[in-house]
Amino acid sequence: MDHSGFLLFLGSISLFLLLLPEASRASLQSTGRIDPGFQGSSMSFIDHDGLFLLSNNSNFALGFTNTQDVTLFLLVVVHLGSSQVIWSANRRSPVSNSDKFIFSEDGKVSLQRNGGVVWTADTGGRAVSAIELQDSGNLVLLGNNSSVVWQSFSHPTDTLIVNQDFVEGMKLVSDPSPTNLTYSLEIKSGDMILSAGFKIPQPYWSIQKDNRKTINKDGGKVTLASLDANSWKFFDANKVLLWQFIFSDTNSNATWVAVLGNDGFISFYNLDNGQSLAPSPTKIPSDPCGRPEPCDAYSICSDNNRCVCPSALSARPNCKTGIVSACDASNGSTDLVNVGHQLGYFALGFVPPSSKTDLEGCKASCRNNCSCIALFFQSSSGKCFLFPEVGSFQSSGAGSSFDTYIKVLSNGGSSTDSAGDGNSKGFPVVVIIVVATLLVIIGLCYLAVRYYKRKKTLQESLHDSSEDDNFLESLSGMPVRFSYKDLQTATNNFSVKLGQGGFGSVYQGVLPDGTRLAVKKLEGIGQGKKEFRAEVSIIGSIHHHHLVRLKGFCAEGTHRLLAYEFMANGSLDKWIFKKDNEFMLDWETRFSIAVGTAKGLAYLHEDCDVKIIHCDIKPENVLIDDNFIAKVSDFGLAKLMTREQSHVFTTLRGTRGYLAPEWITNYAISEKSDVYSYGMLLLEIIGGRKNYDPAETSEKSHFPSLAFKMMEEGKVREILDSKLKYDEADERVSTAIKVALWCIQDDMYLRPAMTKVVQMLEGLCPVPHPPTSSPLGSRLFPSFFKSISEGGTSSGPSDCNSDAFLSAVRLSGPR
Repeated sequence: MDHSGFLLFLGSISLFLLLLPEASRASLQSTGRIDPGFQGSSMSFIDHDGLFLLSNNSNFALGFTNTQDVTLFLLVVVHLGSSQVIWSANRRSPVSNSDKFIFSEDGKVSLQRNGGVVWTADTGGRAVSAIELQDSGNLVLLGNNSSVVWQSFSHPTDTLIVNQDFVEGMKLVSDPSPTNLTYSLEIKSGDMILSAGFKIPQPYWSIQKDNRKTINKDGGKVTLASLDANSWKFFDANKVLLWQFIFSDTNSNATWVAVLGNDGFISFYNLDNGQSLAPSPTKIPSDPCGRPEPCDAYSICSDNNRCVCPSALSARPNCKTGIVSACDASNGSTDLVNVGHQLGYFALGFVPPSSKTDLEGCKASCRNNCSCIALFFQSSSGKCFLFPEVGSFQSSGAGSSFDTYIKVLSNGGSSTDSAGDGNSKGFPVVVIIVVATLLVIIGLCYLAVRYYKRKKTLQESLHDSSEDDNFLESLSGMPVRFSYKDLQTATNNFSVKLGQGGFGSVYQGVLPDGTRLAVKKLEGIGQGKKEFRAEVSIIGSIHHHHLVRLKGFCAEGTHRLLAYEFMANGSLDKWIFKKDNEFMLDWETRFSIAVGTAKGLAYLHEDCDVKIIHCDIKPENVLIDDNFIAKVSDFGLAKLMTREQSHVFTTLRGTRGYLAPEWITNYAISEKSDVYSYGMLLLEIIGGRKNYDPAETSEKSHFPSLAFKMMEEGKVREILDSKLKYDEADERVSTAIKVALWCIQDDMYLRPAMTKVVQMLEGLCPVPHPPTSSPLGSRLFPSFFKSISEGGTSSGPSDCNSDAFLSAVRLSGPR
């Protein structure tokens, strides 16, 4: 073929590709890399099993794969020979077969579901010029100068592959176990540690304490680990080899992976074995009973994974203690019972003791700590270990010299003496029969009375609902009125739950025209009806770029529902408190969210017909849309004030950790109370942590106190999120910190108005150095916050001269 003929041939091929339908063009599988302008779904690549990008050596592919639900898909990098997934973008948020992976012309990479972003690569704002799948299985995003701006090897999921560096700051997290427990592997404090994901993580293996490792240079601190041939190698900061962990007798350059399973084991697989994938006999940990869940909680694991219920619980249903929530005193009194003198527990060799004392002192510590549900005491050393959650026990081996006690309900199905010796007897059969008979009779009577009252209530509710409907009809500018059936259909019978608040649950919905909604279903008629009136009348009449829009409502019979605009990126707390760097918000986005939230509050305080105090500003009530625009939500706790009022008295409401001191001291509240809550929120945005963190040292646990101290010492970097990259010349960082510290002044008259806050953040007026924290805050918060780590919505009066005042302080403590 001559030169002109060859050009004609190429032109024909190009014309043919242009004339192909979009779906056909999208289904052309790429090799090595893809360029901007690409998009594809599982359906469009169905001929290639959903895979759209191959590595040059054809060993790995990027694309979609099924979950256990065949209608849902994950975006993954998979090893083709074995079908082993080595990385996943969205394993917690599967998508449908029509949802798309998009590499846009402007260099942004994302996975989208119904127009909302499910996953996106955090490239630090840099545009991506190409996506490359390397022969190693590493998915790499390249910048304009071919530099790596993001790579999957730096964001592992539950799998590590040969030659992939695992460094400090990375984390493997398993899929949830059948009891919804996850396991994590990370390098910290110079060691690689495997932990169970209880509320307070419990380690159960570390490389330092594994006697199977080969020592090359002892005494060093691990900062990097990498699979190499048949071993796992561990290096210090200077890349000096410290230890090797050999997991296979086959010393070859095979493609090995380490997988953290939902059973708590790390298993090793040779992918070159193809579809006959089987793990190496070597596992981490080596003892099957050395994991958190070889058996049910409180059961005893012995050789060959045999599970036995301890005698102290054998008379109780399902070998359980009867305690559902450790600190819920409404369930009844508790006792400590002895479950063995030769039991061990997987975490004992990895956590420090709670104290050193004698056995009675250890038992007293557990009794006085409502969250303690199990204790282990070593008489030879006086070490006392207290745990708020436990897995299964070990029958022998390490830790066999420990006395083990667990907390049980006194009336939980067996009797125990006050000394807690564990000798229990079941109720007499006659008593059980009598009680069961009485319960049946009472139940039948209850059902009969309930049936009669229900008929009467239904008639009354229909009358009441007509009055409510008339009230709603009279509102001007009312959003769309939906029938209950409309919203039931839109939410697929309320099947996808987005979250839950004090007055009801929120569900995802889609209208026939494709409009997405967040439907709040109010549960209860007392406060719920009041909540409904407040939200419809307030939100329905105000519109602002930084306030969530009420699209419609339902008032039909006893049903009360609110339909809001859908916010694809959820609430702010899910972004600023993430430990996964992959989804961390950059400084530019955080600052934009802070300014947007301030503008929304300023509008409520200054620009509405009535002054609106939100009363519950916190990260959960700041929602983020597709473009990461912040919008203030949830006006159900709002308090209205006339323009002539400067203060107002109301019952205690809001969320602990964000309440201004005037709530606690029963002083009249004003819009300055919202300013205080905003200041706490702004600090959390800046620091990427909650305002109180019991896991930190006592000096750092109360973040506002630490922020005041660091600001006085000029250590701005100590306040900012340690994982955050920012330009040190960016004055907005120090400005935002100073504004936050002005906002959380105990004296409400020192706090700026929200309009002033907006001006200071936008650089329209200077921000003077804030005064130090006042005595009230430094006296109240650190002392009471130490014992509190959970949050909630509060309601009820307080009195600063009574015991109720102390309860209110605890109630308003950290989340």
